[in-house]
Amino acid sequence: MRGLVISGGGSKGAFAGGMAEYFMEDLGIEYDVFTGASTGSLLIPMLASDNVVRAKEVYTSITDKDIFTINPYKIKVQKGVVKVKMNHINIFRSFLRGNKTFGSTLELRKTVQKFFTEEDFNAVKKQGKNVIVSVSNITKNIGEFKSINDFSYEDFCDWIWASANFLPFMSLVVKDDMEYGDGGFSYNIPIQAAIDAGATEIDVIVLSPVEPRINRKRSRNVIDLLFNVFDFLLDQSINSRFELSKLNSKKNKIKINIFHTPRKLTENSLIFNQEKMQLWWKQGREYARKLKSDSIIIEPDI
Repeated sequence: MRGLVISGGGSKGAFAGGMAEYFMEDLGIEYDVFTGASTGSLLIPMLASDNVVRAKEVYTSITDKDIFTINPYKIKVQKGVVKVKMNHINIFRSFLRGNKTFGSTLELRKTVQKFFTEEDFNAVKKQGKNVIVSVSNITKNIGEFKSINDFSYEDFCDWIWASANFLPFMSLVVKDDMEYGDGGFSYNIPIQAAIDAGATEIDVIVLSPVEPRINRKRSRNVIDLLFNVFDFLLDQSINSRFELSKLNSKKNKIKINIFHTPRKLTENSLIFNQEKMQLWWKQGREYARKLKSDSIIIEPDI
């Protein structure tokens, strides 16, 4: 069985989409297992339903209006420099509505259902493909994997939505009396989910470079600071989670092909710029055409 894993990364998901398009359309690779976190969880259901065209349409046309019901920040471009500031009025509106987060993403929940239909859901299950998204259970302080095989269409759309909600800027999802948020906080690269599902060869797209940049720009405001802090925490967790996946998989012989982005694509992955995302999709496909992966063979225990 072959698996495809796509990490979290917000708007950078367009780059992963371009790479996946090359793997699936040009190389003709057929995947049995699809796992993703955050933006990866939005992308993999469309890929699993063999609708690369629709995935490309989404990731090259989506805007903040398709995501935020209440947008907690404002974007200004001054002399070619993108500056992000808090939208204090919208944040106040969010709290007035009883939200526990700075913004609201009810529009994203609608967008999920618009581009991954119930017909797609049933087709994926009929074909025997396994689509798994990671979510972070804030109540229990653990990460969880949610498989398409275990839920109804509406519930699975909820899990996709939960996985993509970057707290505290986006909605806190409540299901079964528990609070959930971005799957990237717990399993940003959900390799273990693909291993547990039986994949013996796994293509992993990591939406960050192999060597993270050492010097970040100084934070200009609280939004910048929060993004820098979260980026730091995710960078620290990537290696430890990957090592854990290797340790937990030694009962089988598994080949893992790891593909990183060639550079840091953006300072703020919650900015959805259509021109940049169109460019990243194209660059992702071209990059996949040229690169060689860092492959790791995990040998079984003797």
